[in-house]
Amino acid sequence: MFRRWMMVAGGAAALAAAAAGCVTSSPRFRGPTSDHFDGRRFRNVPSTPQPKTGTILGWLVSRRPPLRPRLSEAAPVPRPPSRVDEDTLRVTFINHSTVLVQAGGLHFLTDPIWSERCGPGSLVGPRRLRPPGIPIGDLPRIDAILLSHNHYDHLDLSTLRRLARIHRPRIFTGLGNSGILERGGLGDATELDWWQTTSLPGGVEVICLPARHFSGRGVFDVDTSLWCGFGVRTRQGTIYFAGDTGIGLRFDRIRESLGPIRLALLPIGAYQPRWLTEHVHLSPDEAAAAHRELAAGTSVGIHFGTFRLTDESIDEPPAALERAMRREAGAERFWVLGFGEGRDVPPI
Repeated sequence: MFRRWMMVAGGAAALAAAAAGCVTSSPRFRGPTSDHFDGRRFRNVPSTPQPKTGTILGWLVSRRPPLRPRLSEAAPVPRPPSRVDEDTLRVTFINHSTVLVQAGGLHFLTDPIWSERCGPGSLVGPRRLRPPGIPIGDLPRIDAILLSHNHYDHLDLSTLRRLARIHRPRIFTGLGNSGILERGGLGDATELDWWQTTSLPGGVEVICLPARHFSGRGVFDVDTSLWCGFGVRTRQGTIYFAGDTGIGLRFDRIRESLGPIRLALLPIGAYQPRWLTEHVHLSPDEAAAAHRELAAGTSVGIHFGTFRLTDESIDEPPAALERAMRREAGAERFWVLGFGEGRDVPPI
């Protein structure tokens, strides 16, 4: 009887998981094949091994329950200026991979998330451990949003809807993400393939750049939309936003393509265990090496300190980056900003 009950329960769970997978999965991209798209799925170039589902499930079951760290209350910070001087490039770290960049009169956000959880609903997914450094209502006018890929901690529909109502920004993202945005009530996103370029008023160029990662929001849409980084060329200098990326990315090629980089936004968190994450997330040591390879004037660490996604402690990435940069020339040029902290970026 017990065995029969377990079979029924298991079948119901499987049906529920399949239904959830259908509901949350993104629409499939249709387009011409390329070196990183086979007509059905995107891939890294060169290709990267994929951990087996059973291995991932074993890690999820056996990992220690996350301990909620004792985090001190964040000190109040001033709201970002409504506008900076024409020659100024300013960066403000908000949380996770959400950064406000102000380049003269241009204001843009990267992968904005203000929600309490990163998941398919308000009750599902990792809960934030720190509040956003800047309330969403304290933002200056936002002209553009860069979306690197469709994982829930990077493409947050609830946040995007709030920003669209207030600011009506242009949205730039990789191929295949317009479907999930339209399903979420957001239209008119500009989709780009790797190395494609588009423009904003004032002679600003937006370049979609390769990354080494993966995509998917449900069971049936793994790698059916493109992941990417971005370069933004402005009169104040060039900004590079890496998105999520792992080892093997040709940062030297990105440097050669973009030219001198005044500001690089590089991920430093969600990197343990390495057997699971090395092909999709940089470790702090690898981020330090990327900073050197890019020859960036200033780099800022992102993708840490907000949601506990992997095994390292929530505060480990900044400490590990500090140790790595002690071994590097130009350590003072790789900043870890406090939540809500903004700084003017020095010229190269």
